Amino acid sequence: MNLAAYATSTGEAVQFWVLGIVAVVGALSTVLMKKAVHSALSLAGTMIVLAIFYLANGAYFLGVVQIVVYTGAVMMLFLFVVMLVGVTAADSLKETLKGQRWLAAGCGIGFGILLIAGIGNASVTSFNGLGQANAGGNVQGLAALIFTKYVFAFEITGALLITAAVGAMVLTHRERTERPPSQREQAEARVRTGKQVPPLPAPGVYARHNAVDIPGLLPDGSPSELTVSPTLRARGQIRDVSGEALADLAALEQRAEERLGRIERAEEANK
Repeated sequence: MNLAAYATSTGEAVQFWVLGIVAVVGALSTVLMKKAVHSALSLAGTMIVLAIFYLANGAYFLGVVQIVVYTGAVMMLFLFVVMLVGVTAADSLKETLKGQRWLAAGCGIGFGILLIAGIGNASVTSFNGLGQANAGGNVQGLAALIFTKYVFAFEITGALLITAAVGAMVLTHRERTERPPSQREQAEARVRTGKQVPPLPAPGVYARHNAVDIPGLLPDGSPSELTVSPTLRARGQIRDVSGEALADLAALEQRAEERLGRIERAEEANK
């Protein structure tokens, strides 16, 4: 029996406990975070920690695939979709499937039982170690296990992922019941309503800056409410610079009058 395979160094123990805590916190944050973007970032952090565990245990192929495919491609794509589409309070939070919470709880308990059984089996039985497992190469050994011993589980997992992808497309697909309006029709409807027909003024107009949280000023110095996003207005994140701008405008007019007065006096002196 190779006793070195069962020994754990201090560095391995520190790495396991530190990164294990980070992975658990990230997994809990994925479920408990209120914002979908924060949940996606927490899940991405947990996946990165799992990739580090794979690399530390000699599974270099799995570690690279975990980072490149799952964290770098799938999770980042999901994160960008969430950031672009957004999840607002207007979205319905009502359950569309009856009993899905109980089903999720049952699946979680079953996964916990399998996880405990796997850890217990690895603790009780003997194992070969990294040297013998990667004797012919990590990729070759992984391929031999996937396509021989675990080929049935591999095919079932692939079928499950395909079913999930098809189900997601079916659930998100919406059939159009009427023809979408053309750009000309949308423009005509906008004119008939009598609302703002031309483009809205840009933020910061006549305010000497282009900050989105500062309303643009009209020529008379009054702020224009059309230049600020309604979201910022509802949050109370608008900075009022009308007084400062009016003071600057008055100083500018005074300097202009003084300059014009000097020019007029110089012309009279030349005459």
